[in-house]
Amino acid sequence: MEITCYRDAELRREARHLPAVTYNLAHTLLAHSPSATVFVPIRSMQYLAILDHEEFVFLDSVHKNWIEISWQNFHPQQRHALDEPVAYDAVYYTPKAAEIMMRLQREFYLALQQLADKERPQGTASVIKFTGQRKTPRNLT
Repeated sequence: MEITCYRDAELRREARHLPAVTYNLAHTLLAHSPSATVFVPIRSMQYLAILDHEEFVFLDSVHKNWIEISWQNFHPQQRHALDEPVAYDAVYYTPKAAEIMMRLQREFYLALQQLADKERPQGTASVIKFTGQRKTPRNLT
């Protein structure tokens, strides 16, 4: 899938922290993506998130090609452990973006979980038991 996105002038930027579980899951999905891009529908908000290794952008379903919010400048290297939050900049391109942001982080995580659940193999695993005798190695000198 290919989407051309546009952005207006930046209205506001603020430093924020993304919970580790959200950041880690997003990057796990990115690592498994053959195109290095992940499209995450956030159905509860009628938004689409587009992830790449540099930024996450969020598009409203009404203004489909216009970026409303972007998350940039992730700093995972500042963490001391993988379960610590990741610093980033939230950039707002519309007047209502700050209001949307209050709900976006939580709903984005839930949408990531739904997407990850679809990619997990379904079914159960089983262990195959070998019935043959185990041979011990011989030392030849």
